Amino acid sequence: MSNRLKIYLIAGEPSGDALGGRLMSAMKKKTKGNIEFFGLGGENMESEGLKSIFDISELSIMGIAEVIPSIPRVLKRIKQTVDDILRIHPDIVVTIDSWSFASRVQEKLRAKKVNIPQVHYVAPQVWAWKKKRAKTMHKYVDCLLTLLPYEAKYFIPHGLKTVFVGHPVIESPIAKGNKENFRKKYNISKDKKIICILPGSRHNEVATLLPIFLNSAQKLYENHPDLLFVIPTVRTVEKRIKKMTSDCNLPILLVESSVDRHNAMCAAESAIAASGTVALELAIANVPHIIGYQVSALTAFIVKHLMHIKFVNLSNILLNREIVPELLQKDCNIENIVKYTELFLQKGDFYQHQLLGFNDVRKALGFGEQTPSEKAADAIFELIK
Repeated sequence: MSNRLKIYLIAGEPSGDALGGRLMSAMKKKTKGNIEFFGLGGENMESEGLKSIFDISELSIMGIAEVIPSIPRVLKRIKQTVDDILRIHPDIVVTIDSWSFASRVQEKLRAKKVNIPQVHYVAPQVWAWKKKRAKTMHKYVDCLLTLLPYEAKYFIPHGLKTVFVGHPVIESPIAKGNKENFRKKYNISKDKKIICILPGSRHNEVATLLPIFLNSAQKLYENHPDLLFVIPTVRTVEKRIKKMTSDCNLPILLVESSVDRHNAMCAAESAIAASGTVALELAIANVPHIIGYQVSALTAFIVKHLMHIKFVNLSNILLNREIVPELLQKDCNIENIVKYTELFLQKGDFYQHQLLGFNDVRKALGFGEQTPSEKAADAIFELIK
């Protein structure tokens, strides 16, 4: 009988998959490879040896109104995941981000009373909305691993073991991105100015945001014919983006690999991005940017009445002031996107103000001796003991 550790990991979307890939790498190093992985993940986790039980693109849905038609399929996948855990009986189950899906798996598993330690990695944003979640998480998981230092205070009073491990952007390859290599690989002349377009990793994000971003790019190109628009893609939405840009009358370069993605971002004069972790990566890379986001009217109405924060962008939240323009709903339009991107291209006061803010963001995130993935691995191994 094998004495290798059996770790069951569940990541339902690309941001969790990136976390999971780094976590797997750290765990393999700490166990000298004496470990097996099972569960659900994407390309990053698969590259570390996971064979995903289904394609995570099925779960790439955002927005309350948008989720409703997908409920039957998601319920089927929840049952499939729980059945797979029971079959394998791993040493521990770790869900990563995507708490809406993860909580249902953890809840059903807890009801089975199988005596397997259960962990969730990435705290739900209870400081923003749904504060009641902080009171109930201890029913479904034994430990919560958080990315931000102030998150623990919401969960510890309710009896949940909480460990702050640090934000993964600290160990993101973006910090080592090479703009010279990117220009050389794609034969981009020095006189070309690169604008990165990052429309998200979910299908409905891309469907909603990419047309607005492309129309903004068209307007910018009319005024700046020296621009090149680079769109880094992830596997979940790669085909959709290729189709949507196939007849676009713009100088567009699509890049697919993780290395090219980060090199492209570092080479950019500025970026137009969907709200999410990618915006924090841009801050780490010192790339001026705006974030844009739109959801259905119903989702927007519900969120507006539930959220308890001034900002949605993590850089702004960390500093409690706006350094990155947040163009949400009707404000996410061509006029605003063009206005701010023009300011970045001019490299005046607004541009400098944002760069100074990025310095404060890096300080707030902190850089320790261990990476967040290593700290997360240690916390997981401690629970197994």
